[in-house]
Amino acid sequence: MKQLRIGILSTAGIGRQNWKAIFNSGNAMVTAVASRDAERGREYIRKLQEEFPFAATPAALGSYEELLASPDVDAVYIPLPTGLRKEWVLRAAAAGKHIICEKPCGVSAADVQEMSDACRKHRVQFMDGVMFMHNPRLSRVREVLDDGKSVGPVRRIASAFSFLGTGGFSDSNIRVDGRLEPAGCLGDLGWYCIRFTLWALNWQLPHSVTGRILSQSEPTGGRVPAPTDFSAELIFADGISAGFYCSFRAALQQWVFVSGRDGWLRVPDFVHPFNGYGPAFEVNRAEIRVPTGAPTPAPGSDLADLGHATAQNTVMFRNFANQVFSGKLNEEWPRWALQTQQVLDMCYDSARNVLKR
Repeated sequence: MKQLRIGILSTAGIGRQNWKAIFNSGNAMVTAVASRDAERGREYIRKLQEEFPFAATPAALGSYEELLASPDVDAVYIPLPTGLRKEWVLRAAAAGKHIICEKPCGVSAADVQEMSDACRKHRVQFMDGVMFMHNPRLSRVREVLDDGKSVGPVRRIASAFSFLGTGGFSDSNIRVDGRLEPAGCLGDLGWYCIRFTLWALNWQLPHSVTGRILSQSEPTGGRVPAPTDFSAELIFADGISAGFYCSFRAALQQWVFVSGRDGWLRVPDFVHPFNGYGPAFEVNRAEIRVPTGAPTPAPGSDLADLGHATAQNTVMFRNFANQVFSGKLNEEWPRWALQTQQVLDMCYDSARNVLKR
């Protein structure tokens, strides 16, 4: 089978998870990892290659520039901090590399528009790394929302995504440093709530947005404050509303609730399924379980495993590779990223305007 050769730009922790996904995709492989510290890159590759070995050991490259210049790399996965992503997306596009970019893709919608335009100009595929968009559960949810009777016209969408940052999280994690992650929890977690809402409403944008920064990190050691607790209210045409909450200061939760004229739909784990082998959701108190074709996992296995052959992040890389091999650009993927960023900007601008008063 043809293999898309992927280079990973940095040794970020999420790259470890996605190495496994690429390994299990069947049509992609890691051929290079770039790190500013070459020894760190070699150790990163050594550990992952022990557990999920590609036939040829990926090259450990000492600079991002070297990876973009490599003839052995067709596409790049970019998990760099948000504040650095625009530069390297633009460079990757100019180098003719297809791009999977972690979210939020940029600091602003203007940045994401520039990134998208560059990818289109150089005929490379751009996609953000929102895994749940590739989960087979989503198409089944769409069927229910569109059947005209189970939920009926949507009236309200509510969602929350949070986790409690412990240990040294509030002091040293880059997600609370506004220099690297300007939108803090809004970018890291709220992006998912916004994405699901826009998807559920067939990509219509809100005409009114109210955002609130409920807490933010302390400006210690030269650090720029970033939101650590955030809530927002979005108003759409026809009186449809949506609200979401995201936080680094509340216990883990990742739910979405869609209220309609005739019924309701609830996904208790919309970002990362509790059971990645058989994701489910509820409609009017009835559970709908979505088969993935995965074999029944062994007793004691992690049902939320993000690396098996039908896991959503594996499917994401498989879909990306298939799109590249098609020779056609998927214009929807960059549009989804741009619209999500536009609404994120609206939420953040509203919240910052309140702080200035």
